[in-house]
Amino acid sequence: MHLVTFRHGPGEGIGVQLGAEILDLSRIGLPADMKAFLSLGETALAQTHEALASVKREWLLPESDVTLLAPVPRPEKILCIGHNYAGHIGIGRTELPEHPNLFCKTVNVVIGYNQPIVIPPITSQVDFEAELMAVIGKRARDVSEAEAQTCIAGYTIFNDVSARDYQKRTSQWMLGKSFDTFGPMGPALVTADEIPDPYNLELELTVNGVPAQRVNTCDMIFSVPYLISYISQVMTLEVGDVIATGTPSRLPEAAEQKRFLQAGDVVEITIEKLGALRNPVVNGNR
Repeated sequence: MHLVTFRHGPGEGIGVQLGAEILDLSRIGLPADMKAFLSLGETALAQTHEALASVKREWLLPESDVTLLAPVPRPEKILCIGHNYAGHIGIGRTELPEHPNLFCKTVNVVIGYNQPIVIPPITSQVDFEAELMAVIGKRARDVSEAEAQTCIAGYTIFNDVSARDYQKRTSQWMLGKSFDTFGPMGPALVTADEIPDPYNLELELTVNGVPAQRVNTCDMIFSVPYLISYISQVMTLEVGDVIATGTPSRLPEAAEQKRFLQAGDVVEITIEKLGALRNPVVNGNR
């Protein structure tokens, strides 16, 4: 299933994408919040599958009538992995990392499909990073890799937008990663049953239609179950927490340009089976 969070009129809801329409899950008695839905586990999924088998017209909303938000608009934790692709392990490094390189982004970064990435006037080096993101569907504390597999609700697309000038001011990356709007996510949370092999997905990022990143996720170093297991030894992962699994290197022609994002650009990330995440870029004001 492709689960979405949307705004319709004054309220928010969650639903299932069905072509150009959305099945509003509140119409069948399910929560209007993604984390609450995921917390119900198999019960919510079974009820949704039952509804999908005999959809009633009054349960449907035209997608053109809603605004798609990030699938998980307010995750408690946004955990990100650096240097997790064999082709992108850091300048000057030749050996794969022994341990995952983790950092955090803050919840103010999160925006959804077609919502603008806002460049504030205090930075001139705003960059993109296309990533596969895993969404936690079951509380995980000190779990094995096998147990971790059962904790994955599904996957979505993430853009780890970064202000490189701020990121490089110190050894800590968080400030440069946590400007408002610097975390586009979506358009949907695709349930894990539809992605049996997340390590064989084609990923591409374009800026104004020109490819800048392209890779297959088979190039990933640390798998999602490994990351969940590793992280859960330190902190408890809760339902709705998200893990951005790292970004690949730029294509050679994009790397040569050394061009940062600017107002008027449109960034689009496509990941096989997950859809496309599109975001325009605009200038912000003080």
